[in-house]
Amino acid sequence: MMEEPSTRKIVRVVDGQSEQSERKVVTEYPLRLRVNDRDLATLVCSPHQLNFLLAGFFRLQGFINSLDDILSMGVCDDYGLAELRIRTELPERLQPTLTSGCGTGIAYNLPQNLLDFSLKRSRSYQSDSLFRLMKDLQGLTEQYRSHGGIHSAAIGDDESLLLHAEDIGRHNTLDRLAGEALFKNIGLQDKMLVTSGRVSTEMVAKAARIGIGLIASRTSPTDKAIELCEQAGITMVGYLRGRNMEIYSHPQQLQLSDSR
Repeated sequence: MMEEPSTRKIVRVVDGQSEQSERKVVTEYPLRLRVNDRDLATLVCSPHQLNFLLAGFFRLQGFINSLDDILSMGVCDDYGLAELRIRTELPERLQPTLTSGCGTGIAYNLPQNLLDFSLKRSRSYQSDSLFRLMKDLQGLTEQYRSHGGIHSAAIGDDESLLLHAEDIGRHNTLDRLAGEALFKNIGLQDKMLVTSGRVSTEMVAKAARIGIGLIASRTSPTDKAIELCEQAGITMVGYLRGRNMEIYSHPQQLQLSDSR
């Protein structure tokens, strides 16, 4: 569950008339990461289910492959500090890549060529399943309706929605999904990812690392994200709203239904 948002007093202006009111606002939580006694980065995130976020972040950066690779993990809420010990030694010189995520995300080990971990095999999806998955995600997105500013994402298959996450950072939602999948032992190979936010390169890189075969957004992908999807064999769908969408890469993998 999302933490209850805080409430702020505001002045609401409607048609030139002002009135005192209140508005729920999203919580922005800086979380400093200290790993194997080294300061690594600060994640700007939402302050709920941080175990999923941390496990997914390290999984998608290539630092861990399973929960067994995390020797210890603790979070001090008062100081906004997460301390972890992982089995893998961090490289002496980490080269961060600034991403286009909300709050300026940081990614390490961002792959330059997604073909390295793409299975390069044909995948097949049904449009009705994709439409249903996005509809299910929208039904779960209650926080946005109350105060805005929250991104949401879900992973599913032809049958159902499997995982759902919300965060102020759209890249954080994918970290959360990848982490929760580890805790629940859910395989993500060839699954579909739907998201409320723009899809950029780091989102595609993270999705490809866990084997996602289709990415769909209510908004648009970037040009570089489309290029990476083309390389990795991922179907990219943008502007998925109702039963309308635009397919940017590998359209042959998405079978369109004639039903209305």
